[in-house]
Amino acid sequence: IISFFLLGKYYEHVEINKRTLLETEVIRSCLSRSNEQCSFIEFKDFKLIYRQYAALFIVVGVNDTENEMAIYGFIHNFVEVLDEYFSRVSELDIMFNLNKVHIILDEMVLNGCIVQTNRARILAPLLILDKMSES
Repeated sequence: IISFFLLGKYYEHVEINKRTLLETEVIRSCLSRSNEQCSFIEFKDFKLIYRQYAALFIVVGVNDTENEMAIYGFIHNFVEVLDEYFSRVSELDIMFNLNKVHIILDEMVLNGCIVQTNRARILAPLLILDKMSES
């Protein structure tokens, strides 16, 4: 089960004041690793799985029973969906459109479980919202 995405999306309860500390420690752990090291980290009560795309890091915290390779592939699928929607996603796209990124995550993950990986189905509600806002 996915516990959190380091995009401000939590699927298990973490107190607000502890989130900042958790996020800081997670970022420090990921940035301190070299490119030759594995993208899986044992971290406190979580396993961290991350992928780096240029300056963009996607980090997912999962419990001990989750398959690391499945989450690693899921992160890639998530970035492909973002690429399709934003036409080559960058960290600025995520910063200025975090609500849309959360909509995409909500279509893909429900209560920490991956429920959808089909890009067309994931993007359909967001494209409808975009059409409605244009009108």
